[in-house]
Amino acid sequence: MEYTFSNKMAALKPSAIREIFKSLTDPTIISFAAGNPAPESFPVEALSAISADIFANTASFALQYGITDGYGPLREAVAARQKERFGIGREFDTTLITTGGQQGIELCCKVLCNEGDTVLCENPSFIGALNAFRSLGAKPVGIPLRTEGGIDPDALEAAIAANPRAKMLYLIPTFQNPAGSTTDTATRRRIYDICRRHSLIILEDNPYGELRFAGEDIPTIKSMDEDGIVVYCSSFSKILSAGMRVGFVVAPEAIVQKMVVAKQVEDVHTNLFFQMLCHRYITEYDLDAHIAGIRALYGRKCRLMLDTLDEYMPKSITYTRPEGGLFIWCTLPDSVDVSDFIKRCLAEKVAVVPGSAFNPEENAPLQAFRLNYSTPSDEQIVEGVKRLAKVAREML
Repeated sequence: MEYTFSNKMAALKPSAIREIFKSLTDPTIISFAAGNPAPESFPVEALSAISADIFANTASFALQYGITDGYGPLREAVAARQKERFGIGREFDTTLITTGGQQGIELCCKVLCNEGDTVLCENPSFIGALNAFRSLGAKPVGIPLRTEGGIDPDALEAAIAANPRAKMLYLIPTFQNPAGSTTDTATRRRIYDICRRHSLIILEDNPYGELRFAGEDIPTIKSMDEDGIVVYCSSFSKILSAGMRVGFVVAPEAIVQKMVVAKQVEDVHTNLFFQMLCHRYITEYDLDAHIAGIRALYGRKCRLMLDTLDEYMPKSITYTRPEGGLFIWCTLPDSVDVSDFIKRCLAEKVAVVPGSAFNPEENAPLQAFRLNYSTPSDEQIVEGVKRLAKVAREML
């Protein structure tokens, strides 16, 4: 039988990152392509103890249906932590528990954008968000991301003027994926003021914000929100467990209530057992100490990768020097064909993600590639960078 797919899905293509994963069944391949947290960052013993207690004493509740908004104690704990530590949440805000941060992004677009509307975003930007926007019929339009400071506010003004159907600005202002860069405080304030003047919603995606291992903390855009224009999306994937799929949104109640209705037809509610597990960990254990350990781990891994890049990579290839998060963004000279570079790297048994995967303009090239340092071992980081440098030298 010949199948006819919906217009929404017909143009949607598999993530280039997932496609690269298919080639990694060869154990000799060193992968810098993932965006996974380090396995040693999982608090396995604590989660095992909590799980045993839940199944021994509250299994009938944990295995039952829950409410769409989220497990009440977890919602309260998340809201309190965000308010106390990050100044997030006003009287008009409320908290929704989502199935990972990805669902928060998708729900926000679903309730705010019609087909044909524009979502402004950084270029490059997170492929999961771009595909979510496209799947809902929204059009992502990129604003060039500067090496430092984030997007240019003047470029944002120009993009708003050029796209009268712009409904939302999507940003990852802290340790951006894929670039690893951070938007400075002054630029965040200008972005907020511009969006307020134009009645444009800001979707602030911040899954990496607690993974700072260098520099000074910068206030979130949501902490500046006095007008109810920022939807803040984050998760526990990078600080507790990615597989638990527990995320959250802090946003004006009117927006969250629409998101709740949309979520009811997607998954009814986020996995209740994992919500309980997450709540018990963050209220009974020292989450801040746990995060401090992850920061130290990633700081060491990032420095190792940067040091190795500095030693072996040709100077004509530039790269970001992140102060946190999971990624380094490498830019190739115009003389190097990125697609060919990626293929040659894979032939050398090292996998990276091409910049084109993160371009809001589909199939448009970006003269760059993304590296991840959280997942590979120290030995793999050194050997893998040497292989990348070998290919680069040959192509140059």
